[in-house]
Amino acid sequence: MISSMSAKEFSRKPKNGPRRVSIFGSTGSVGINTLELISDSIEEFQVEVLTANENVSLLAEQARAVGAKLAVVANEAYYGQLKDLLDDTEIEIAAGQDALTLAGSREVDWVMAAIVGAAGLAPTLAAIQTGAIIALANKESLVCGGALVLDNVRKYGATLLPVDSEHNAIFQVLDFNQLNNVSRLILTASGGPFLDLDYEEMRLVSREQALAHPNWDMGAKISIDSATMMNKGLELIEAAHLFPIPPDQIDILVHPQSIIHSMVEYKDGSVLSQMGSPDMKTPISYTLGWPDRHPFTADRLDLAKIGSLTFLNPDPIRFPALNLARNALKTGKSAPTILNAANELAVEGFLEGKLGFLDICSVVEETLQQSKIIELNSIEEIIDADRSGRALARSIVKQFA
Repeated sequence: MISSMSAKEFSRKPKNGPRRVSIFGSTGSVGINTLELISDSIEEFQVEVLTANENVSLLAEQARAVGAKLAVVANEAYYGQLKDLLDDTEIEIAAGQDALTLAGSREVDWVMAAIVGAAGLAPTLAAIQTGAIIALANKESLVCGGALVLDNVRKYGATLLPVDSEHNAIFQVLDFNQLNNVSRLILTASGGPFLDLDYEEMRLVSREQALAHPNWDMGAKISIDSATMMNKGLELIEAAHLFPIPPDQIDILVHPQSIIHSMVEYKDGSVLSQMGSPDMKTPISYTLGWPDRHPFTADRLDLAKIGSLTFLNPDPIRFPALNLARNALKTGKSAPTILNAANELAVEGFLEGKLGFLDICSVVEETLQQSKIIELNSIEEIIDADRSGRALARSIVKQFA
C-alpha cells in the first residue's frame, strides 16, 4: 500500500451515514463487479459518480439502480443519448475527457479507478488530489505515470490500494515493517488461453480464441493482454511502483489454475501466498472494506476438489511481452509509457483484424526501438509521450496490415 496514513488513521471512512463512492469505468467487468458488491449492502453507500466510455445504456441503468448523483460518458458523441435516457431523473450528466477529470475531483471517501488504458490517468490523478482512498484497477496509470502518481499520493494524503488480484495478494501478505527481509515477490500468471500452443500455432489464432480466457471474465483489451502476457508485463511495472522491492527481485511464475494469486518470499525461505477462487470480487471487496473485510457470498476455495496446483516458468520466445516490459522498466523515463501506448494500438489493430496475434508484440517492439526515450516530469509530458507513441505505433500497424 502507498499511503500517508495507517489503518488506525482511517479518517476517510465516515463514522455515521453512508460511505460516498465513485466508480470510474462502471460498465467494465471491474465496475460491474464493484456495483454488485455495493448493491448487496446499498444502505452503506452513496454512489456519487459513475462513468463509461460509450456504453450509455448500461451506464444509465446503473445510475438509476444505485441513485448516482452524476453519470459521465467519455465519448462526447453519446451525450445526447445519455441525456435522453436520464432526462426524467435528477441525475447530473456530463461528457468528454475534461468532464471525467472534473468528476474525479469530487469529494468522496472511496474511488474505484477502473478505466482501461492510459485514459484513466487524468481522472485518477484528480481523485488522488482529493485525498480519497483509491482502489486502483487501472494499472496503466502507474505504468505511464508511476512517479507522478506516487508523488501526488504522498502530497495530498491519499491512500492507494491495489485491485489487480496479484498486487492485492502481495499487499495482503507483505510485511511492510520487514522489507529488508524480503528476498523476492512472485507474480503468478494463468498463462492465458495459448499456454500449450507452439509458436507457429500462435500465428493463426483468431480474435475469438484470444478473447476466451480460461479462468477470468474480463473485457476485450485485458483478455488480449492476458493472451500475449503483456498484462503480466504491465503488472510487473505496476508492482515495481507499488512495492519498495528492487525490480530484479520481482519474478513471474505461470500458475494455470489461478488459485495462488501471488507470493512473497522471505530471506529465511518462508513463502507466503494469498489464495482464493479466481473471482475479481475478492480483491474488490478487500479494498472496499479496508481496513476491515467486506463480506460477500462467493465460491469458497475447495482445495480437495481442485486436487493439485501446477507451476511453470514463462516461455520468453512465445511470450516476448514479458521481456519487452522488463526492459522498458529498466530503461525507465518514457519507455513504459511508449510500451503501453504501442500495446493499446496493437491490441486495437488485432481486434479489428489488421494484425495477426504475434504481430502485437512485434509492433510494440518496433515502436520502442524507433522512439526517443525522454524524461517525463508532468502529466502534460506523459500525455505527449503517450500521443507520440500511439502515432508511431499506428504507422507501424499500417505497415503490417
